[in-house]
Amino acid sequence: MPGGGIGSFFVPLIFIFIIMYFVMIRPQKKRQEQQQKLIGNLKTGDRVVTNAGIHGLISNVKETTVLVKVADNVKIEMDKSAITNVLKEA
Repeated sequence: MPGGGIGSFFVPLIFIFIIMYFVMIRPQKKRQEQQQKLIGNLKTGDRVVTNAGIHGLISNVKETTVLVKVADNVKIEMDKSAITNVLKEA
C-alpha cells in the first residue's frame, strides 16, 4: 500500500517536537531560572554587568530596581532585569 496511513505521518512529527523541546525550550527555561535566581540574590556591594555592557557596583537595591555606581558621583537607576552577570570578587 502506498502512503502508509496516518501513523507514518504523526510518528516523525512527534519525534520532531520531542527534539525541539530538548534543544530549544528546556535550555531556555534553565537560563530564565538562573536569571531569576541571580536577580533575587542581588545585594549592595556586588560588582555587576548590565545587558548594555556597563560595569558597576550596586549601591542600593530596591524592589524592582537597583542603583548602580558606574563612576565617582555617577549612579544609574535601572531595572533588576538589566543585570546579566555578577562578577566574582578577586
